[in-house]
Amino acid sequence: MTRRSVRGAWAVLLTAVVASAAAACTDDGSPAGTVSKAASAVESAASRGGDVVASASAAAQEKLQNFKNGVNAGKDVKAGAVTEQGGRATAKITVTNSTESAKSYIVQINFRDPSGNLLDSTVVTVDDVQPGTPKDATARSNRTLAGDVTAEVGRALRH
Repeated sequence: MTRRSVRGAWAVLLTAVVASAAAACTDDGSPAGTVSKAASAVESAASRGGDVVASASAAAQEKLQNFKNGVNAGKDVKAGAVTEQGGRATAKITVTNSTESAKSYIVQINFRDPSGNLLDSTVVTVDDVQPGTPKDATARSNRTLAGDVTAEVGRALRH
């Protein structure tokens, strides 16, 4: 996300909190604990967002751990620019097999914001990559990501 879109998101959130607080006032105009309720709702939403990223990251790690006899192959994989497709962030992944026989790859792709914060993580499997021949795949985020998002290779294994 860009700074402008982050500021815009915070402005929308603040507006929602203020509107929620105003709507929950009693008939005599005094707030009925709504500011703390609204703050709890904001904190809960932020926590759920963090939980989603942590869950996606854990699922990616589990898939990588189940990839038997994998050898580190990060140098064989490149992540391209992020685009949007069907509401999801996508990135072209290019695998170039540096060995002398066909191999399969499993690649963890991390989607990050400009500050380096992890937004989502996914795993892509690329089978039957011939020696020295690039093969492309597409990494797709698990959820909607907007703004200035980049993709990076988190971990890549081959077997």
